[in-house]
Amino acid sequence: MVKAESPSHEKSALLACERTIKQIFSGHFGDRFTVETFRMEETGNHLKYEIPEQPGPRILFLSHYDTVWGKGELPIVEKKGKIYGPGIFDMKAGLLCSIWAVKALLETKGGLTFSPVFLFTADEEIGSLTSKEIIETTAKTCDAVFVMEPPTSRSHALKLERKGVGEYTITATGKSAHAGNHHEEGVSAILEMSKIIQKLEGLTDYKKGTTINVGKINGGSVSNVIPEKAEIEVDFRVKNSWEAKRIEAAIESLSVSHPEIDLVIEGGLNRPPLEKTTGNLALFALAKQAGKKLGIKVKGASAGGGSDGNFTSALGIPTLDGLGIPGGGPHARNEHIKFEHFPGKCALVAVTCELLSKKKGEVIS
Repeated sequence: MVKAESPSHEKSALLACERTIKQIFSGHFGDRFTVETFRMEETGNHLKYEIPEQPGPRILFLSHYDTVWGKGELPIVEKKGKIYGPGIFDMKAGLLCSIWAVKALLETKGGLTFSPVFLFTADEEIGSLTSKEIIETTAKTCDAVFVMEPPTSRSHALKLERKGVGEYTITATGKSAHAGNHHEEGVSAILEMSKIIQKLEGLTDYKKGTTINVGKINGGSVSNVIPEKAEIEVDFRVKNSWEAKRIEAAIESLSVSHPEIDLVIEGGLNRPPLEKTTGNLALFALAKQAGKKLGIKVKGASAGGGSDGNFTSALGIPTLDGLGIPGGGPHARNEHIKFEHFPGKCALVAVTCELLSKKKGEVIS
């Protein structure tokens, strides 16, 4: 899987990885599952596997196979029990974990007491713009969602909270003029944007878990011309939906200090927060119960980054995130998994599925 490198923006590489997934899946399950391929023009295709008319609660195993790495950027190395490679931690090992959990149950139990649904998407790292609707539509048919993203790097904890993520592009247009001869006739878009940036950064509130980051800025032409245009890209993170609305309102109501500046604000919340809902916590309680049976200590934690589980949780569907393989270095050159944890994590997923089946999928008290 890792050798089938799959950068989010390289269609041909994503198609090759798709073929690899299909080969792996059919190699383990034969024709037991049906596959639906959602074909996309620009991104990779999305794949959904399920067993027709399989009884029991429907459990969605949610994974993505695109990565942030360009082809050839990272070597694939096994060293001292760790395997390094592009996308191995985030999140190809987790994708395989879901396959092995179901395979193990079929081989040891001879059948399943639940109905597994696998969804493998190809654009999570670039915002899930083409897969969001497919994720939500599929999730609405399921009783629970297991997000196979990796656990937290240091504690190996499952992710009970994820911040909501939003993005804005803000463009200021002023008036150009010669910086020497007619400085007073110009209206600097960069000067105005500097004031906007200070307002934005001032919205950060660590106590509330809210952060605003102006991560990119462009503007002007040459040093002796009053800059007519400036543009920034803004990232914001929030812990709950109320705070998301407050930040969106604050950004969208930004005003200018100079009457000749035109300000265009585009964007908004991309992923809603994944919050500690009753259903999510009930699913986590089942995972802890499964951990006790296996001798695995299961912990929960909050994470700053978002996942596709944010979408399913916001729909009110019990969602448990971070069920992938422990390791570290997400989006970093030391990205790796600790392979010794692979069997235990697959077992944890499998036993949690069985416990959910006994409750007939009704995890909300």
